[in-house]
Amino acid sequence: MSDKQPVSTLVVIYTIALEVLLLERADHPGYWQSVTGSRDDDEAMHQTAVREVMEETGLVAQHYQLRDWHYQNVYEIYPEWRHRYQPGVTHNTEHVFGLELPAIQPVKISPREHLSYLWLPWQEAAEKCFSPSNRAAIMQLPERVLR
Repeated sequence: MSDKQPVSTLVVIYTIALEVLLLERADHPGYWQSVTGSRDDDEAMHQTAVREVMEETGLVAQHYQLRDWHYQNVYEIYPEWRHRYQPGVTHNTEHVFGLELPAIQPVKISPREHLSYLWLPWQEAAEKCFSPSNRAAIMQLPERVLR
């Protein structure tokens, strides 16, 4: 397996009723998050978002409204996951997207990556996220949906 790039997407998947999909990490039970993943090769960030949504949920992003929120987070990579990157890499740049669904959809999680999933109202989903950047993105949801 090659080293991961320290460039990733975060895709907040939500319904028009502001229910948010969260996934529980297989490598860290109890850690809940939105879809996230590193860019492969030189793919555009939009392509990374589409690919990660498919890999982690089975949803076809092109069937819904996928929007680039045009902001990024730079954060320190958790020490337990730094071995996945080149030696000395300590920070990641995360590009945030939103995927709006008309209603809750069934998802097919990848058991290699996730143990379970759930849909929660946006406030509860934000509280449940382990990642501060993921929590902050979900907290922006009502404002972003009104735009």
